[in-house]
Amino acid sequence: MNYRMLIYLLSVILLIEAAFMLIPLLVAVIYGEPVLPFVITVGILVAVSLPGVLQKPKNTKIYAKEGFVTVAASWVLMSLFGALPFTLSGVIPNYFDAFFETCSGFSTTGASILKVIEGLPKGVLFWRSFTHWIGGMGVLVFMLAILPQGGHAIYLLRAEVPGPTKGKLVPKLRHTAIILYGIYIAMTAAETISLLIAGLPFYDALVTTFGTAGTGGFSVMNSSIAGYNNAAAEWIVAVFMLMFGINFNIYFFILIGKWRELLRNEEVRVYLSLAVVSVAIICIQTYNSFSSFGECIRSSFFQTASIISTSGFSTQDFNAWPGLTKMLLVFLMFTGSCAGSTAGGVKISRLLIVFKNTLREVKHMLHPRSVNTVRIDGDPVSEETVKSAVNYIALYITVLIASALAISVDGFSFETNFTGTLACLNNIGPGLGNVGPSGNYAGFSIFSKIVLSFDMLFGRLELMPLIILFSPSTWRKR
Repeated sequence: MNYRMLIYLLSVILLIEAAFMLIPLLVAVIYGEPVLPFVITVGILVAVSLPGVLQKPKNTKIYAKEGFVTVAASWVLMSLFGALPFTLSGVIPNYFDAFFETCSGFSTTGASILKVIEGLPKGVLFWRSFTHWIGGMGVLVFMLAILPQGGHAIYLLRAEVPGPTKGKLVPKLRHTAIILYGIYIAMTAAETISLLIAGLPFYDALVTTFGTAGTGGFSVMNSSIAGYNNAAAEWIVAVFMLMFGINFNIYFFILIGKWRELLRNEEVRVYLSLAVVSVAIICIQTYNSFSSFGECIRSSFFQTASIISTSGFSTQDFNAWPGLTKMLLVFLMFTGSCAGSTAGGVKISRLLIVFKNTLREVKHMLHPRSVNTVRIDGDPVSEETVKSAVNYIALYITVLIASALAISVDGFSFETNFTGTLACLNNIGPGLGNVGPSGNYAGFSIFSKIVLSFDMLFGRLELMPLIILFSPSTWRKR
């Protein structure tokens, strides 16, 4: 383990967090709010990180282990320090609650313990939503975009970017990171401008876009997007939620004229097909609950886009919807979106690999001498990737069940415990029961909130980085 390089990278990450925090500090200044919570936090971050940044090691090489540890540790540390403005401002006095809220922000989950949001300081709410935007693309990707790194920095990208297929778009890793962030910023700007045209104030348009871009779902309204009572804004947010759930590589290929990549991408086809079918089923099931067919389509499309993209925004309390629609939403919570997007969930590409591998095993049982290969987009998938996908699903189910059992000590219903855990692990936010769109996670004990906080980080980093971080063998000298 290259400890000096590990300390250096973590110090850079914390310094970047301090720089990011200057933006909500400026927002607080603009609105005439107390800036001390941000000033103190920035001071602490600089004091902690500066010594490590100033002592860059001679050996800058990092390998897989350092990559996983750096990514996992950076997300935990960012959440620990990022919680300070909430506590210091008095918005969330309990630090464990603030840690939960911050983990929810950075992991782009959107689960909240706040019961009343409107009227809280705009600077603090800006930071709350801004954590979604930071966590959406990933702070390590941002670091790779602005700082030159060694040839082994690919391990950082692979450890942070979600999905079973991660790699470079162009030969130079830094250029890949710049392209990803360029697309991310362009889409963020496009949605913000669209919401301004739809009539939202600039502040609301920007923080809503942060929640959409990171597929997080934090809103500055008590009733989420429904609080604006703006049909145009709902359509805009819904479309962009779906867009941010698509692999960013696709947008790069479209920009360079390779439109066929979109058409031949099996994951995107399944993703959009699932969305269309789900909208149709939900609309049929809930039609009598709406005053018009147009409202039914809009609400069904919005909620489908919100759940399948793991954004978590809401315009309806789907807790009150029929059983079939709720089960469908739970299924969409599980699948999530595309690999290489800002969304959470198991990822459709991973489920496709496991499904096709299962079919292959069935064929092999019927025809033992046959040789079949798992293919995605017509290309063969390596056995290592297939094995990784199967192992991930098994590990995911283990963490899901263990976490749901752990938080059941609080005495909530099975529906609340299971969907709450599922919503946190898949970075969605709202579940069913007490944690539905009209509820929150405030009622859980500190123990359960800590479990769910790490579930959010587990989901965002896709399990392995945190498992490696806390594994004794990682730190054992050989």
